[in-house]
Amino acid sequence: MILEQILNDKGRSIITVSADSTLHVVAKVLDDKRIGAVVAIDGAGNLVGVLSERDIVRQVARNGEAALSLIVSDTMTRDVVTMPTSETLDAALHLMTDRRIRHLPVTVDGEMVGVISIGDLVKWKIAGAEAEAEAMKSYLSAQY
Repeated sequence: MILEQILNDKGRSIITVSADSTLHVVAKVLDDKRIGAVVAIDGAGNLVGVLSERDIVRQVARNGEAALSLIVSDTMTRDVVTMPTSETLDAALHLMTDRRIRHLPVTVDGEMVGVISIGDLVKWKIAGAEAEAEAMKSYLSAQY
């Protein structure tokens, strides 16, 4: 299973925010869209970071309510890890586990075409295991 197939199933919608947005604005976007992270872009639409719910919570813990006035570019993860659509589900799981990230922008020729979460990958991994188990049951039933 490659990431291209997962994006074809889940969709390629990318929720972005301006790197100049406040954390308050982003918190509303996360809540409205029921997602755990957004991609931060600059004025030219280029990927410049990722901001997650955890990032916002950390800032609130450190700065209280004033954290909601901070801007995305001061809080986001700048060293964004991406992966091409041609990579496998297992490679993405390995990378995300090693780097301790929950959201992975997916690219084609360096251009972002979607975002995959760890939950998306786990869902596909479980579905694959269930399909394999069902195939094994069918095979065994046919043999005996």
